[in-house]
Amino acid sequence: MANHKSAEKRVRQTERRNEVNSRNRSHLRTQIKKLRAAIEGGNREEAQAMLGQTVSVIDRSIQKGVLHQNAAARHKSRLTSKVNGMSA
Repeated sequence: MANHKSAEKRVRQTERRNEVNSRNRSHLRTQIKKLRAAIEGGNREEAQAMLGQTVSVIDRSIQKGVLHQNAAARHKSRLTSKVNGMSA
């Protein structure tokens, strides 16, 4: 356990940041799962609508430090190609 005042403060800060990061990561994963479910369900209109929302969540994740820029680009590319590859 922390023995110094500054170390105790650092523990409190780390716990708060950990909670915020967990919340943001969970929101990101949930949004991606919803989009993948729409793609698997074959609902093109819903998938198209959710794609914009999901890309927005992914972009915000980059800014918040939840996701690396290259990993985000990979997610966006794969999801977009799946949505565009759906039959009309």
